[in-house]
Amino acid sequence: MIRMFVIRLPNGNLMAPESAFDHQGHVVGDAYVEVSPADPEYARLASQAISEDELDRQRRRWREDDEALRREFEDYLASQQHDAGEPN
Repeated sequence: MIRMFVIRLPNGNLMAPESAFDHQGHVVGDAYVEVSPADPEYARLASQAISEDELDRQRRRWREDDEALRREFEDYLASQQHDAGEPN
């Protein structure tokens, strides 16, 4: 699952996630739509918006955490192989 955020753009508009559903209610796609301050949903969406810089920082942090987790898992696998006497 991809987490989607409401993003505050430099021009004051928001990029908000929106899903498309089929007639049975299943999600068929996700996209971002631009929302202006004139939109009735703007205030609600703006309260949860993050800036593009905040989103970039969050993504960098995820990549760093993902890399640390990957290394930890690889170390774990290597130790299991060593403990089991399997060749590397």
